[in-house]
This record gives sequence, C-alpha cells and structure tokens, in this order.
Amino acid sequence: MKVLACDGIHDDGLALFRDAGWEVVVSDPIKDPAALARALDGVDAVLVRSATPVTAEAIADATKLRVIGRAGAGVDTIDVDAATARGIAVMNAPDGNTLAAAEHAISLLFALARHIPKADAGMKAGQWPKAGLTGFELEGKRLGVIGLGRIGATVARKALGIGMEVAAYDPFLPPAAAAKGSVPLKTLDELLAWADIVTLHVPRTKETTNLLSEARMRAMKPGGYVVNAARGGLVDEAALLKLLDEGHLAGAALDTFVTEPLQADSPLRAHPKLILTPHLGASTSEAQQAVSTILARQILDFIDTGAVAGCVNLPPLTAEAAREVGPWMPLMSALGRLAARLVPAPTRLHVTYAGRTDALDTRPLTRLLVASLLGTASGRITPVNALAEAAGRGLTVAETLGGDGDGFDRLLRIRVEGEGRSREIEATLHRGPRVVRLDGVEIEFDPLAN
Repeated sequence: MKVLACDGIHDDGLALFRDAGWEVVVSDPIKDPAALARALDGVDAVLVRSATPVTAEAIADATKLRVIGRAGAGVDTIDVDAATARGIAVMNAPDGNTLAAAEHAISLLFALARHIPKADAGMKAGQWPKAGLTGFELEGKRLGVIGLGRIGATVARKALGIGMEVAAYDPFLPPAAAAKGSVPLKTLDELLAWADIVTLHVPRTKETTNLLSEARMRAMKPGGYVVNAARGGLVDEAALLKLLDEGHLAGAALDTFVTEPLQADSPLRAHPKLILTPHLGASTSEAQQAVSTILARQILDFIDTGAVAGCVNLPPLTAEAAREVGPWMPLMSALGRLAARLVPAPTRLHVTYAGRTDALDTRPLTRLLVASLLGTASGRITPVNALAEAAGRGLTVAETLGGDGDGFDRLLRIRVEGEGRSREIEATLHRGPRVVRLDGVEIEFDPLAN
C-alpha cells in the first residue's frame, strides 16, 4: 500500500503508516492538477491540508486511489462530488484542530481590540506609537458567533470566560440543544444587529459563500468588527473593504481568503483597518500532530477493517459494527457477482436481512452488494458511489430488516429483477458462507468458490 503526503503532514501520522507497512511518499504542495494526477499513479491514499487542491482532473485516472484524507476540517479544496463519483472516500479530522482554531480566533479579537499589530510595527520602526492606538475592552462587549459547532462553541466558551456577552446563529442546532448551554440562539439578522463583533465558524458551501454580504454587513452596528478564521469566501472581501473605507465597520481580522495564498497586490494587504494572518488557524504543533494521527488511524482502520470515521461521503461505521459486518463482506461481494450473472441488466434489487439482525448495521453490506452487482458491467464502483450509480442506471434498491429467518439465525434474501426476469438468492453464514436456496429451491454451495 502507498500513501502520498502533501502539504507538510506531521510525521507522527506518517509513522503510523510506516508501522503498518505502507510506503510513504512525502511531497511539497502540488498546485497543478496534471502534476498531482501523475503523483497519484499507484497511490492508495493521499493526505493534504489546504495547499494542494484535489480536483476532478487530478483524480480522473487515479485507479488505485481509495481515500483522500484532509488533515484538518475544511474539504472545500477537495472535489467531493468527483471523488464520490469515482468511488473514493473523503475523510477529514475536524476534532484535532478545534482548540487551535478557536484560540486563533480569540487572539484576533484581542489584536483588534488593542491594535497590537500596529503597535508592534510602530515600535520596530523606531516610534513610540501611543497616539491613535487607544483600544477597547472585550469584557462586556457582545460577540455574535455564526456557527456553533466544535470550534464556534469553543470560541463562545472562551469569550464567556473573559466576560463577553455571547449569542449565536446556527440553523442546524436544535433550540433544545442550545437551551442546555449558556449561549442563546438568534436569527442571523437579529445577531448582526445585536453584536459588537461577529466571528464566523462555518464551512464554505454554496449556501455560506458571501454569507456576510454587503447588505448583511450594513445591517451590523456602526463601528462593528468582523473576524473570519474559518474559510475564505464567507465574507464578501470587496464589500468589506468598502464598508471599512466608509467607516461603517471599524475593523476586521481575516485568517482565510477567497484566493490562497493571498495575491501580493491584493488591496486587503494595504488596508489600515485590517489584520491579516496567513491561514494560521490550525497551525500549532499540537494541532498538526493531532490531525495527522487521527487521520492516519481513520484511514488505516477503513482499509483494514471497513470501519468508517470522519468520512464526508460514507455513513459512519464504528469499529465494533465493522467487526460485526466484516464476516458478511466477502459473501456480499460474491452474491452481487452471482446476481449479475442471473440478471445482467437489473432494474430492481430488494435485500431482506431476516432473523436476528438487531445488532447488524446493514448499510455497508447493501452498498457493497450494489457495488458488486453493478461493478461487473463497467466502471469503477465501490460502496462510496454504489447507490448513486444505481440511481443513475435506473436500479431501485430497497431493504427490509427482520422477519422469519426460516430456521437460520441470520438469513440473507436477495431478489433481483430486470428484463422480465425475477431471481431470488438466499444465503447464510451458518456453517460458513453458503447459498441455501435459489428461486425457492433448496441448494447448497459456497459462492466464494465460484
């Protein structure tokens, strides 16, 4: 097995791959899709941070690639749709840099409040720049947190600790969950009108791009501040400059940008009311060590046992659940191939898990069955893209849990239809993997041997 590590992945994570017998190839960031495509030849997993974009072009011919790993949280530099279509799992490690990202946001609050960058620059220029650098205290100020996930919640907790009033906007957080904490929820419009400082902690998606538009920033209090240490593109950069020039906003601090690295001639660099840092949110030694080891363990477990954690295009599967379904996996692959021989152009698949199925997570089994059924025809199909491929080919997939096991502890019943035909396979792991009925006729053979 071979892993390509770009963007300065911490060696503690790479050591886990080496200990598992993997070949580890370390690379500087690869910006060019064609160059990345060449580098991915023969690679089973690729690890990136934010510097290497993983595009559809880059992975189009990556026939061995099974996992794209993001050492951190944001996956906006990875074409997840293209990876899913290719059957490639996309994993991230959002928990590893939570504290680092939250602390960086808090540090930007202090830098804005006390003009620390200007004071430092003036001192180093031989000045004693007290005039014009009177700041303000954070205690008692209102902080509006957009996004109350792991990082946003940590920022809120730390802001409360220094005496700030905190409220949040998060459309995905149930009010009951927010009520259990000490941070009240508001609508976005309410939050913008209420806050002295707004800090963003959401991923960049179609819905959140330019979330802070000119109109929304105008809805903020005159003299308000903006902090974005989440993802570039959440704030309309041109509108931000305009409102800073007009004086409606008093200042802003940005750690992330629409284009990274930020262009040398960007007008953001020259604005006196802006504090800029080069995407340092996760740049602590502790965070980089944590995300690299978390990601490595996730990938190794996924490859070795089928356990799924931190995957953005597959449902989670605990290690315990993976051990439970593991013995069924070879059988499902074999049954998919058998079903494809019986009905080469299927239009409907119904899978029944009969008998004692309460502890069985059937999602990976059904996905694997579909991948095996369709994969005999064409293309690269894996459990990652199996259901999407089925929908695209007009194959309806249905699943039933429970029912009579007909004397077996667990019985798998597969009905596949197409071209006017309907075939049924019944199989079990009792006394080894075996088909016990075909179209209702008792029969016994090992499908793995055929």
